[in-house]
Amino acid sequence: MDYTYHPQNVCPMEIRFRLEDDTVHDIRFVGGCNGNLKAISKLVDGWTVEKIESYLKGNTCGRRPTSCADQLAIAVRAAYDGQE
Repeated sequence: MDYTYHPQNVCPMEIRFRLEDDTVHDIRFVGGCNGNLKAISKLVDGWTVEKIESYLKGNTCGRRPTSCADQLAIAVRAAYDGQE
């Protein structure tokens, strides 16, 4: 199923992805640091929600209490929990 998440306190306006059971695919950030976010998207494509959380949750950006990577972890967990 396709999901769109509106992250908080980061540059991207949206995070879009597809969730198949607990596996995340086709991650796309709308806005933000284009090159870095494309790289993150490619690196974690095919990972499970749990693995994305274990690597990315809690990452911060500068003085912000979150980051694009942290928001991705939050987004995939919310989507996964919502489909149960």
